[in-house]
Amino acid sequence: MKTRKRIVIPALIVLLALVAFFVIRAINAGQAANSMWQTTTLERGELTAIVGATGTVRSNQSAVLVWQTSGKVEKANVEVGQRIPAGYTLAELDRASLPQAVILARADLVTARRALETLNTSESANAKAYQTLVQAQKALDDAKEKRLSKDFARSDNATLDQARANFILADENLKRAEDTFSFVADLPEDDARRAQGLLALAAARKNRDTALANLNYLLGKPDEQEISEADARVDVARAALEDAQREWERIKSGVDPDDLAAAEARVQALEATVNLYKLETPIAGTVTIANLKPGDQVSPGMTSFRVDDFSRLLVDVQIPEVDINQVQVGFPTRITFDAIQGKDYQGRVMEVAHVGTVVNGVVNFLVTIEMLDSDSDVKPGMTSAVNIITNQLENALIVPNRAVRFVNGKRVVYVLKGNVPTPVDVKIGATSDTVSELVGTELKEGDIIVLNPVVQPQIGGGMQHPERGDN
Repeated sequence: MKTRKRIVIPALIVLLALVAFFVIRAINAGQAANSMWQTTTLERGELTAIVGATGTVRSNQSAVLVWQTSGKVEKANVEVGQRIPAGYTLAELDRASLPQAVILARADLVTARRALETLNTSESANAKAYQTLVQAQKALDDAKEKRLSKDFARSDNATLDQARANFILADENLKRAEDTFSFVADLPEDDARRAQGLLALAAARKNRDTALANLNYLLGKPDEQEISEADARVDVARAALEDAQREWERIKSGVDPDDLAAAEARVQALEATVNLYKLETPIAGTVTIANLKPGDQVSPGMTSFRVDDFSRLLVDVQIPEVDINQVQVGFPTRITFDAIQGKDYQGRVMEVAHVGTVVNGVVNFLVTIEMLDSDSDVKPGMTSAVNIITNQLENALIVPNRAVRFVNGKRVVYVLKGNVPTPVDVKIGATSDTVSELVGTELKEGDIIVLNPVVQPQIGGGMQHPERGDN
């Protein structure tokens, strides 16, 4: 029995040694396998989704002032860096140096203002229009009456009796003159008595002929030409009455709005011409360009001043069409400058273009950012990097972007299972520069994610290294 116990004890020791050997070997193999992978633990945390772009800083408003006429500078009222209100006069020209048309516009302006004042205050136009209307009505009535008379004899009986009596008397006077002349007809031609008798005879004959012609005219009816002329006079009078009626209807209730608008427009045009001798700023701001001095000669189109409104600084950026639907007005932004080290600025999206522009086949949309905390270091024209914050998540299941791969057209994340990287299909939600949100996945918090999976077998044979996809 003692011999048997001696044999069993060494056997147990050998068995235990073998078990320990294989356990240590397995542990070493697992550690060796684990050392091949870069891993991280899947966790929940915060995620800030952004859309990045670069842009240029500009002022809220800019006004470049150019001359519209020629002349010599008399006054230059501003310097670079000076703050001025809207409507401030930047410079003035010597009025004697202005073109003749501008000088004469001052005289025309006086006349135009008086005409406008007359339209606004005088009642004479109404009275004149009414007078014209009354006169036109009377002229039409007279023309109609005269035309009506053409349908009958040229006169009434009383007028005919008078004309007939005038003819009889004239004829009797002619006979007496002929009898009187017969007594002196044989006298010499240079005899005064014969000449006087001849003169009386000629006058009597002329009166008789005139009376006869008048009687014959009154006994007859108007001819076609007289009737046509009478009709034409009626038509002209009727047209004049219609014109007078329209004019009266137009102004009887007051000044014609069209006339008033035309008078006001003329005054405004002349005022603009007269004021060409000076440059006024349309906006309040800071003078950033001032290129004039007294005595300088200017010409139309010459740029002399620039005024910038620095009350707000804006950044214009171009966002690709694939990202534009993520951007909305009011989204916060972070702004940095290569020229300003160690400073981040805050901003917000102020405007998003509704229409894109195509440049070299790429569609971009203009987005305007308002800087909320700009300082004197930020200057218009600087280039900035803008990150638009499109989403802010808390307690999201997030994975490093470097762990996401595309395999056979699908996004996958490799999870370490039994020391073997195993692909798991995933869906990506919001993303930032470094991490992405996992949605609708079987992965859970605490899973070990492989950041550098090795080459994987490709469906259909061969080998494929899983590449990181766009997420």
